Amino acid sequence: MLNANVQTKLENRRHGLNNPTKHHFLFCEHPHVYTLGKSGNSEHLLIPEHLRKDQNIEYFKINRGGDITYHGPGQIVGYPILDLELFFTDIHKYLRLLEEVIILTLNEYGVQAERYEGYTGVWIDADQPTKARKICAMGVRCSRWVTMHGFALNVNTDLSFFDHIVPCGIKDKQVTSLRKELGMDVDIVGVKQKIINHFQEIFEAEMIFKGSQSLIF
Repeated sequence: MLNANVQTKLENRRHGLNNPTKHHFLFCEHPHVYTLGKSGNSEHLLIPEHLRKDQNIEYFKINRGGDITYHGPGQIVGYPILDLELFFTDIHKYLRLLEEVIILTLNEYGVQAERYEGYTGVWIDADQPTKARKICAMGVRCSRWVTMHGFALNVNTDLSFFDHIVPCGIKDKQVTSLRKELGMDVDIVGVKQKIINHFQEIFEAEMIFKGSQSLIF
């Protein structure tokens, strides 16, 4: 999908064509894995390799922005694959709008989420540095204004896996989940639907569902 969009844009520019690109929004739950962004510090992975393998945790260096994070069961990972030239050409605006989608979603559960100045992602109690905790990490990349990677929202995530890393390279802040904030398990399908609703609202887009992925016009 990503490569197809990039290739379409290249062909359009080379040959003066106007073939349309397609937008997708993928949801997934990963098995246990740590991923390190291109600007990350490998020393932020704290668990020895043999212990990591004993716990069946994978580790990959990838090409998104940001530092190290954890993905696993109970976490919603969203990958919007958009041709931003059909929306706007501003990666910072894109990140802020993604944050807004998650903030609005969490507000529906009575969780007062917000941005934390100087940090990417979505936070709780961001105005209280000693209590500030991150509930949604974000790391993106663009190629010819086609987006890749996205966000990871902790819903029913086992937060103990974050103990083996310095999450997002931030040493003095906590990580939380929707389950921890509410004191109960949360229906992931319901959270996804709320994310979709707010994404359509914020990006002024309509999704057509195709299996586990959504095609956006």
